[in-house]
Amino acid sequence: MTDLIPQFGSTLYTLLAFIVALSIIVAVHEFGHYIVGRWSGIKAEVFSIGFGPQIFSRRDRHGTLWQVAALPLGGYVRFMGDENAASAGPGRRVDPALQRQTLSGAPLWARFATLLAGPVFNFILSILIFAGFAMIVGLPRDQVVIGEIAPSPPEVVNELMPGDQVLAIGGVPVAGWADMRKVIETVPPAASQEWRVQRGNDELTVPGPDPMPPRVSGVGARSAAADAGLRPDDVILSVDGVRVDRFDQIAPKVAAAEGNPLVLKVWREGEEVTDYTVAAKQQDLPAAEGGYERRWLVGITGGDGYFTPETRTAGPLEALWLGIDRTWSVITMSLSGLWAMISGQIDSCNLGGAISIAQTTGQAASAGGASFITWIAFLSAAIGFLNLLPIPVLDGGHLMFYSYEAVTGRPPSDRALNLLTAIGFAAVIGLMIFGLTNDLFCP
Repeated sequence: MTDLIPQFGSTLYTLLAFIVALSIIVAVHEFGHYIVGRWSGIKAEVFSIGFGPQIFSRRDRHGTLWQVAALPLGGYVRFMGDENAASAGPGRRVDPALQRQTLSGAPLWARFATLLAGPVFNFILSILIFAGFAMIVGLPRDQVVIGEIAPSPPEVVNELMPGDQVLAIGGVPVAGWADMRKVIETVPPAASQEWRVQRGNDELTVPGPDPMPPRVSGVGARSAAADAGLRPDDVILSVDGVRVDRFDQIAPKVAAAEGNPLVLKVWREGEEVTDYTVAAKQQDLPAAEGGYERRWLVGITGGDGYFTPETRTAGPLEALWLGIDRTWSVITMSLSGLWAMISGQIDSCNLGGAISIAQTTGQAASAGGASFITWIAFLSAAIGFLNLLPIPVLDGGHLMFYSYEAVTGRPPSDRALNLLTAIGFAAVIGLMIFGLTNDLFCP
């Protein structure tokens, strides 16, 4: 029985992290609908975080009831005249004098702006988070300058010091970060390398680690590595008894095993060297030449050295551009992945449901506040994109109806709206069940 306590605690932590992340993203999304609707003359009757019975509520001076409900798995804004929380269907009858304050009675531009605002606010949240990190955490300097030194196994000789500017590694000149790839392609892997550095006024040659050591920087949720218990900052010393000195030596060994168990000897700071048994899983990944390729993966990322780079502060405009670029990357990757699944380029098991999202959220929270907030940015952009899909009951479905009205000069009939809404509900529920099934039964 006592063995179940840690597992229960981990599940509770994952669930709590998921609820916090989802509540933030939903609150921002629904606030977008609310504030743009209010600016457009559309009255919001209820702003709810969660569904079901009220836990807390208050009414503001605009007449909107703000509430937190018992089931914290979403939220909604209900505008005057809405028939339900999804603003679907023909709506309720209201006093003709108040018709302009309803969503259905507002001008087309006001309805379009109000519905579009939810996903747009999700994108804005992502942009601000990514931009904020660029300004607060900073960006690596153009030159390779050592920041903080990370712990390394005893066999790695590392005499680098914070503030050292790297001039060469293994005899290969290093003028900037782009040259690190040339070093990796030219210098044979080894536990320690010769580093030429500028330290103050002196040029020194000191022993340091391989520029891309087998150090784990991230562990994928529901991956073989996560199942085995690997963590970020673990250092993989060998794979099936064969020593590895560079992270890219691991992938060929994983591919050659074709899913058969591998024994990884792992160094973890403050603990004894431990063996972990992992069996890789197949996953579809974007190929360099386009399209997708199926590869055996254990679910770890790496390549970070035993140091963090010295950073510089990003300016507001540079940070904003980086935030926009990164958010756009999330959107395009989501679109590409969705199309690849529909067209059969990748396996449908790549579509995860609520369980896998919750597990990833819990793992991000466990990795620290920065990782958790960054994951919220990724998730917010992805949810904004999904809400723009032209499926009735989603924002994209409403925008599709408004576009039809703009072209034809009249809205779809009530009968068509009811039919399409029912189909949309069925599609969304079916997609949720499909994702949940994948979570439970896909390898």
